Amino acid sequence: MSLKRTLRRWFRYETKRHEALVGGQVVPDQARCVQCGICSYHCPIGIDVRRHAWLGEPVAESYCLTCGECVARCPRGVLRFERSNLMAS
Repeated sequence: MSLKRTLRRWFRYETKRHEALVGGQVVPDQARCVQCGICSYHCPIGIDVRRHAWLGEPVAESYCLTCGECVARCPRGVLRFERSNLMAS
């Protein structure tokens, strides 16, 4: 496979990933959360994700980076990304 083709494929993947993160938010499954706090501990900007999971509400904070650290670090798979209409006009 050529380098040009590989780079094109990689950039296409990154563009789709960026679009998904911009138009989404972190949503918890309240029934599965055991309040371990790992999600909040790994949030780079200090959002209390655990509180959102406890209340069963999405992390719709305007300063959430949607970096995915909380989703990736949750040992029980409580958190997921879900598309939202926050950016829709």
